[in-house]
Amino acid sequence: MDKTTTASQGAVSVSDARRSKSVGRASSVDWWGEIKSLSVLLLAVLGFHSLVAKPFYIPSESMMPVLLKGDRLVVSKYPYGWSYVSPSFHPLPFISGRLFGRLPERGDIVIVTPQDSSDDYIKRVIGLPGDIIELRDGQVVLNGSAVPQRTLAPLMLPVDENAPCPSDQFPGSLTFGADGKRYCQLPVKEEILPNGRAYRIIDVGSRETDWYGPIRVPKGHVFLMGDNRDNSADSRVARISKGLGGPVPVESIGGRAEFITFSVDGTTNLNPVSWWTSLRSGRSGTSLRPERVETPAP
Repeated sequence: MDKTTTASQGAVSVSDARRSKSVGRASSVDWWGEIKSLSVLLLAVLGFHSLVAKPFYIPSESMMPVLLKGDRLVVSKYPYGWSYVSPSFHPLPFISGRLFGRLPERGDIVIVTPQDSSDDYIKRVIGLPGDIIELRDGQVVLNGSAVPQRTLAPLMLPVDENAPCPSDQFPGSLTFGADGKRYCQLPVKEEILPNGRAYRIIDVGSRETDWYGPIRVPKGHVFLMGDNRDNSADSRVARISKGLGGPVPVESIGGRAEFITFSVDGTTNLNPVSWWTSLRSGRSGTSLRPERVETPAP
């Protein structure tokens, strides 16, 4: 073997070594860079979730008929400013006050977290600070004037896993339609607040919560009620009974309900086909901001 061949082989060996080092450097992972990128992404998601908007799931029937158990919706976090309940996590003790605080409007659907609980409630704003609230046989009396109500056609709600039409809540309401399917026939009324905002409520019959007050809503508080008037743990119900225990501080409001993204009937399981078949039709995109109508003359 001559010197030229030996030199050539040496050059190839050096080249292979350099290539091996280059490949090694290319295949190594910058773990610190990856961690920083993931941390920034996580902070961005938490920031959006805490300050801008978050998803919300309806776990009960208390806001029927506008919201059904199984509805998924978007809650905006900024309309009333930010407070201790706004962030997704609460590593610090309770802090009172509100940043850029604004009062909700009558008729808004809000998410509220009582100061002594981590549970979220979703209810409608009925009374503002200074209002005198009373209920007489199920009718809201606001500052001495009865809030107008008008009876609508009964709601024929299809019965499913998330809307079973329980007899203790809706006695005598289970029926069959012309199509042979089961329905929950519910008495519905339209209620119109003084600012003209109208929405539907369910009032099945006489209950203890049909009589309340009168009370004056304190400064910095709001009075909240569910639209399913006979089955809602709201400002009319004591905390010991899992209600809101009267008017709620505005700083306990975490956001405003905006619209429904989708709704499921409760039949979802591990089979991917059920993810599609369990969707309720006609609910996606439904706005949760009540329309304004002309207030009837007293």
